[in-house]
Amino acid sequence: MSVLDSKIPKGPLKDKWTTYKDKINLVNPANKRNIDVIVVGTGLAGGSAAATLAELGYRVKAFCYQDSPRRAHSIAAQGGINAAKNYQGDGDSTYRLFYDTVKGGDYRSREANVYRLAEVSTNIIDQCVAQGVPFARDYGGLLDNRSFGGVLVSRTFYAKGQTGQQLLLGAYSAMNRQIARGKIEMFNRHEMLDVVKVNGKARGIIARNLVTGEIERHSAHAVVIASGGYGNVYFLSTNAMGSNATAAWKIHKKGAFFANPCYTQIHPTCIPRSGDYQSKLTLMSESLRNDGRIWVPKKMEDVLAIREGKLKPTQLSEDQRDYYLERRYPAFGNLVPRDVASRAAKERCDAGFGVNATGEAVYLDFKSAIERYGLEQAKIQGIQNASKEKITELGEAVVEEKYGNLFQMYEKIVDENPYKTPMMIYPATHYTMGGVWVDYNLMTTVEGLYCIGEANFSDHGANRLGASALMQGLADGYFVLPYTIGDYLSHEIRTGKIPTDTPEFDEAEKEVTERINFFVNNKGSHSVDYFHKRLGKVMWDKCGMSRNAEGLKEAMAEIKAIREEFYKEVKVPGSANEMNPELEKAGRVADFLELGELFAKDALMREESCGGHFREESVEIDGEQKGEAKRNDKDYAFVAAWEYKGEPSDAVLHKEQLEFKDIELKQRSYK
Repeated sequence: MSVLDSKIPKGPLKDKWTTYKDKINLVNPANKRNIDVIVVGTGLAGGSAAATLAELGYRVKAFCYQDSPRRAHSIAAQGGINAAKNYQGDGDSTYRLFYDTVKGGDYRSREANVYRLAEVSTNIIDQCVAQGVPFARDYGGLLDNRSFGGVLVSRTFYAKGQTGQQLLLGAYSAMNRQIARGKIEMFNRHEMLDVVKVNGKARGIIARNLVTGEIERHSAHAVVIASGGYGNVYFLSTNAMGSNATAAWKIHKKGAFFANPCYTQIHPTCIPRSGDYQSKLTLMSESLRNDGRIWVPKKMEDVLAIREGKLKPTQLSEDQRDYYLERRYPAFGNLVPRDVASRAAKERCDAGFGVNATGEAVYLDFKSAIERYGLEQAKIQGIQNASKEKITELGEAVVEEKYGNLFQMYEKIVDENPYKTPMMIYPATHYTMGGVWVDYNLMTTVEGLYCIGEANFSDHGANRLGASALMQGLADGYFVLPYTIGDYLSHEIRTGKIPTDTPEFDEAEKEVTERINFFVNNKGSHSVDYFHKRLGKVMWDKCGMSRNAEGLKEAMAEIKAIREEFYKEVKVPGSANEMNPELEKAGRVADFLELGELFAKDALMREESCGGHFREESVEIDGEQKGEAKRNDKDYAFVAAWEYKGEPSDAVLHKEQLEFKDIELKQRSYK
């Protein structure tokens, strides 16, 4: 019998959430005033959770390492948020969103959680519109939708290419209302460095004031982790440089199981790296694949001429271009899911058809869309026999209205006009589907300790569909956690204020202080970034878009060696009792150096290809799916939840078997 209890309610899938809500325990308003909840992270998941819990009457302490909650990395999300409202009348439904999400995740998600996500998705849009989020609207004033990869309908609500920013401002405004009322106590520029357990329950955290260096104790009746993903284990990623896994990793080391770390998403639409000096990569929204067509030259001589600057991509005719996604996946074309699009780009570049100096880029071309929109606008405006120049002008205006800020961002970074010449893109590390294991209530394996948003593993399986991250974060924060946490807190109404002058807080603070003192006193010879870059190279080379057993074994050994050298040779300038960004980084990279090894161990264990996890030994050999990922449902239809036992290599595997009662397990095809 597994130690994991997912607590999935009984009954038909479509009724589980409603029936569950009808029967859970509640806390009355008078008692909520006496209960404290800590929320770590203020992105879409943490911000919406903090605001909603405070609105319900709980006393909330919210923590972020940024100088303001509105600087959380959710602000960088571009393309949109999914919801099954079927405004386009194109056949969308709750079930179809559920199905697309499970299929997109390569049948490695928990059915009940995903159906609940699809079910509450429609409420999110109403909530955000009420907050004033300026979603795009069509000519009649109704909310507009566009399509994203892995689906055949238009269900993505968007605000140009700034959807994450606008949604975060909505959650931030809701938070500010509660801060003004005194219901949320906000701790900016604070980093959680450990969780405190008392009698097996999460009862608080140890945090460091990043301005003064002071170590602080904070108690609560429950702790919620909403600190995002671990993509920066690769060093180069689309994540903000400050994004880290420390909060999630600390709770893992205190008993919270870590699930599916090898499920990491490589996003197909990013600006290619231009040199070794880079510290991060830039995402270009997947929404661009709605209208942009992806291609490389058909002939090698054209590729070489483009690289040498002797030929421009605009000089190649249609029959000289290989629109390889449209060729390989005719049903979905350029809108295949991210993992499929990423591997296809890698395959073309590995074959020598990459179009930039490094050979790691393909084209994303808007020429056809500009012409199509231009002709449509000419007809709408009654322009007879419009010139080619006029059609281009009209078409560019439509594209600018839909994607203008993304085009502007590309031009500022690359110094090329994407209206006139195709964008160059290449896959990059983006989102992590793995994370802390949680049950149906979003509680971890530690009582009273919850995890929401990207920090948990729960909804996306082995691959996240575009525009589903914002959906999950807001679903967890606005509509799921506020219900489920009440069931637990209903047993805490007689507990009273949690004291911080206890042996458990003493011990946790002592551990944190000793770790900090070690870093500032270590007389090493290399910077933190020196080790982070080395880790990132191992991760990208051996745990990146494709993996094999030999490489993963090498990765585990190499990461362990880097970690051992890190503790001997890392140098952290400055002191502990001041603002010290290098000290912050040292603690975070120390955690990545452990997580990276567990990542490789998880990938080595999973001898199948699924979603973002592509094992070179597990590929379809023949048939229509030749060369595609080969899943093994007989042996690997489970969640891999790892229990901490000291060294990452000693982690113990626990399996949560995945049951599919409402969806047939079948080969994932987008052809």
